[in-house]
Amino acid sequence: MSEMIAFLKPDPAILSRRAAILADIADLLPDDALVTEERELVPFETDAFVSYRRLPLAVALPETTEQVAAVVRYCHREGIPVIPRGAGTSLSGGAIPQEDAVVVGLSRLNRIIEVDLPNRCAVVQSGVTNISISQAVDADGFFYAPDPSSQLACTIGGNIGMNSGGAHCLKYGVTTNNLLGVRMVLFDGSIVEIGGKALDAAGYDLLGLICGSEGQLGIITEATVRLLAKPEGARPVLFGFPTSEAAGACVSEVIGAGIIPVAIEFMDKPAIEICEAFAQAGYPMDVDALLIVEVEGSDEEMDAMLARIIEIARRHGVSTIKESQSATEAALIWKGRKSAFGATGRIADYICMDGTVPLGQLSHVLRETSVIVARYGLRVANVFHAGDGNMHPLILFNANDPEEAQKAELAGNDILKLCVDAGGCLTGEHGVGIEKRDLMTHQYAAADLDQQMRVRSAFDPKWIFNPSKVFPLEGRSGK
Repeated sequence: MSEMIAFLKPDPAILSRRAAILADIADLLPDDALVTEERELVPFETDAFVSYRRLPLAVALPETTEQVAAVVRYCHREGIPVIPRGAGTSLSGGAIPQEDAVVVGLSRLNRIIEVDLPNRCAVVQSGVTNISISQAVDADGFFYAPDPSSQLACTIGGNIGMNSGGAHCLKYGVTTNNLLGVRMVLFDGSIVEIGGKALDAAGYDLLGLICGSEGQLGIITEATVRLLAKPEGARPVLFGFPTSEAAGACVSEVIGAGIIPVAIEFMDKPAIEICEAFAQAGYPMDVDALLIVEVEGSDEEMDAMLARIIEIARRHGVSTIKESQSATEAALIWKGRKSAFGATGRIADYICMDGTVPLGQLSHVLRETSVIVARYGLRVANVFHAGDGNMHPLILFNANDPEEAQKAELAGNDILKLCVDAGGCLTGEHGVGIEKRDLMTHQYAAADLDQQMRVRSAFDPKWIFNPSKVFPLEGRSGK
């Protein structure tokens, strides 16, 4: 298949100096911290957006902030692009390199530096996995709220880069709402600390600017994150509906009534069948749409909230209501949802989209998504964070069929445009990367993009950080 998404052309001058560049970078790192052999570079040629691949010039694996700074300082001086990389779970191509770039992998910065329970925060290196923070403080009755489906593997640095969320973001917010500070390497190798343990920092909200910047403003090496006390109890409940439209309307009314559960997750029939076959979670198989609604608090609080939600669900024709009766049942319910992407990969190749829409538009966008995918002769499974309108249609196709692969990308583009046209945006938590880069002009006017690029240039005048991503290659006036 001819690639629909372009990359910047590699600089021949950099490629011609590869041996000298590698020797220089090797001097900055421990003996085993530079990957240069082609077969060893292959694992770094793509991320979870596997449709596109590029072998990088080399991969640096620093162990300290100072080593990261030394590599960045050298690359800036020599004009070499730098691609920050965590665990490579990006679904938008955010960590895909280019041929003249050095990947700075952060997997060796994997220590939890400090747990500060009196201040309800933790200081961690950026290569720490998402779930390991909650595991480290679980016995003390605390947890870290953002919980992407890839939380077993994805790292805090990547979460900050994409402003990741997860099922519980409805109540607790996404990464930016749970981030207190960062230590970051700037374009020239200087090291800065922004924010800290205080609940709010003085001056401009640079932390809010950095979170979600997709590795284009600097490389984060440490983060201070917020810890929350675990709730008294939690209870997921399954609600089955005869149609996706009815389920979407139910979500809209629940949120409109001022009810904020900890999570509201949506699955349509194809997603239900895929997840149940994998997890054996006890999902109802005689419905066309399923909501997983989790409430938390004391038994009395959970009962009261569920009574209101059940009343609303009945107004929208709910046909199945199943409360979890044990910790085992609750874990199974979430295992099915958290395994959705992996379970889908067992039966077909897929592209996972990430558009966000106003809740009042859920039913409309679900209906039109089915129309779009059918128009290309493909199938779709919908599984997403319904409570905040963050949609994740999984477009199923055969990657070995170039025509089908191209149709899948075109269908995805149409779905994202649909989300924007419905009053939403291109991304909720996966980021823009390369996947949505060329759709940015559908959401933003030229003046808007120009201002964003000027901000990027203020942090990185040479555009060495992740240069093929986020902004369309044409018209980069901020550079």
